[in-house]
Amino acid sequence: MSVKERDPLTGHQTTGHEWNGITELNTRVPRAIWFFIIVTHVWALFYWVLMPAWPTVNTYTKGLLGVDQRQQVEARVAAADAKRSSWSDPITSLTLDEVRSDPTLMAHVQRTAPALFGDNCAACHGAQAQGGPGYPSLVDQAWLWGADDETVLETLRVGINAPHPESRFSQMMAFGRDGLLDREQIRIAADYVQSLSRPAEEINADRLAAGATLFEENCASCHGEDGTGSQDLGAPDLTDEHWIYGGDEKSIFNTIFHGRQGWMPAWEQRLSETERRILTIYLGQLKETHHDD
Repeated sequence: MSVKERDPLTGHQTTGHEWNGITELNTRVPRAIWFFIIVTHVWALFYWVLMPAWPTVNTYTKGLLGVDQRQQVEARVAAADAKRSSWSDPITSLTLDEVRSDPTLMAHVQRTAPALFGDNCAACHGAQAQGGPGYPSLVDQAWLWGADDETVLETLRVGINAPHPESRFSQMMAFGRDGLLDREQIRIAADYVQSLSRPAEEINADRLAAGATLFEENCASCHGEDGTGSQDLGAPDLTDEHWIYGGDEKSIFNTIFHGRQGWMPAWEQRLSETERRILTIYLGQLKETHHDD
């Protein structure tokens, strides 16, 4: 509050406040500030009248212009879908081999597939689709359920051990944890399993024979008598060098002792049929490229 005392230099009244000999002046608010305050208030008033602004109990004021950003977004999405359908519809309706033979459609596949894979698959299978501990590689030839187009499409649709009612199911028993085999029997079985993919390694003949018996009694029903697996059951081939959980002695022991049950989500609700077909083509290309290398 001014005390009616004026500053001798500026002529402004003072507020009566003083700090270390410095007196506070009671100056007016600059006109530019008043201008911007008035303009912003007028702008707000016009915006409230013209645009959707005020919420009510069940809705909101629509404004004189009737602008609806949701409708605008929906219109843009519909326009984008219509433009996209020129190439997405053929990808859905044609066979995958026909799509592969069409350079125009394949150009769209090449542009779309990496982002689809990166957003939905790379977190588990890796950016280069080479997998990792517990996650199978998608660029080798050892596919648990098969690598043909129809099988891959179905696996993407229903998942593995997923909540989907038509999901593929596969589980390896926990032979040690559930007391089916003791620890020494598991070690013998593990040695035999290792010998299937590394026949050159020397293993005691009696131990190998005991392992073969254990394998026949406990493992052959899924992995086959020769250990080459079964794509009908999702049981891996034990005679190659492709291991999901590791092929060293400790990893094989842990697999037999604790069992395994992989999981893959069903993508039917998240990815459209077109997107699943694009991914199937892309995975086939990755596998072929890696095989050629």
